[in-house]
Amino acid sequence: MEVQSPPALNHAMAYTFPSIDEYLRERLMPVEGSIPRIPGIEMFGNSIPAGTVGGDLFEYINFRQRYDIDARVERAQRLSKEFLEPLPPGVPARNSVDDHVQWLKGTAGYRPKMEAEYRFARSSEQVRVGEDLRDLRKTAGVLLVDAQGHGIISAKIASTVHDTFHAFMLTELDRYGKTTPELFENINLRLAKSVTARNALGISKKENAREIATMLYGEVRPGGHFRFVNFGHPPPLVFSAEYRKFVKIDEARMVQFLALGLQISADHPDSKKYYSMNPRKKDFNPSVVGEITLMSPGDILVLYTDGVYDGRDQEARALLEGVLREHYQQSARDICNALLDHAVKQDDQLRQNGDEALIDDKTVFIVKRTGI
Repeated sequence: MEVQSPPALNHAMAYTFPSIDEYLRERLMPVEGSIPRIPGIEMFGNSIPAGTVGGDLFEYINFRQRYDIDARVERAQRLSKEFLEPLPPGVPARNSVDDHVQWLKGTAGYRPKMEAEYRFARSSEQVRVGEDLRDLRKTAGVLLVDAQGHGIISAKIASTVHDTFHAFMLTELDRYGKTTPELFENINLRLAKSVTARNALGISKKENAREIATMLYGEVRPGGHFRFVNFGHPPPLVFSAEYRKFVKIDEARMVQFLALGLQISADHPDSKKYYSMNPRKKDFNPSVVGEITLMSPGDILVLYTDGVYDGRDQEARALLEGVLREHYQQSARDICNALLDHAVKQDDQLRQNGDEALIDDKTVFIVKRTGI
């Protein structure tokens, strides 16, 4: 009598696990269904690795899809009320406010009004958290990471930045209801080279050099408003539909830091625990956030990695401008693909010249203002 394997076992045996290349490539690429929908804004991005997998990562941060914004707002509203309520005698602490009040009562100089003042302050914080969370319903984030080189190691570095970003994002939304400079200070520190411990990105023993990753994170809002932070990434470009050319952006709005982990704030309490190039004098604050506004319908914001354009070569910039001039009236998807096609053709030229080593991963992300 033939013994049949259980159906579940047959299914498991038939499953083929992806290779490490396939796994990393899949997790570094967003699905099209995650593209946020912002009134008057169209966006699309794509990436082409130099090999089977690369060090470029881009991701749409669709707040409404990724997080339960309504549930978070309800929690903030509940806490804003709960924080105001004195703790009944004999009842265990219900939350962090109760816990702090209990500690406060045991300190010298405690006065009863101190509890009411503290409870009101923490309650108002939650009211603001709820308001900021509501704003995320009409906000779209975009994350671009470029790990130096290409291949599995670079993909692993990009994946590390990605996971670190999302872990800190959960804390940001719980505490503030939005992203703040503190998020990026923590990411930068997490990826710095520790004096005493193994750092997240690593170090090359052969060359005694850091593995480098750049990052640009920005948020798009209705009206074409884009706020961003930039760690060593090529600066954004803005193409004017009216003038059919790239427009100059005020440098004060294009704040840029060194690549992740290379520069630590001298004011940070752990600054002496990490290696830093020219320590920053101060922590991050709202003044270091870059801002760009797409002024008119048809204007285009272009984000990219250095496999497409290094952000400096004027001849290469003029060629990109020509591609946009030809395709600017098309959809964000078509514009993105046209720029990537242009970059691939540049790779062909490098191969003909024997400069294959200069070929890098390519990513383009387009934000187009479509309405008033």
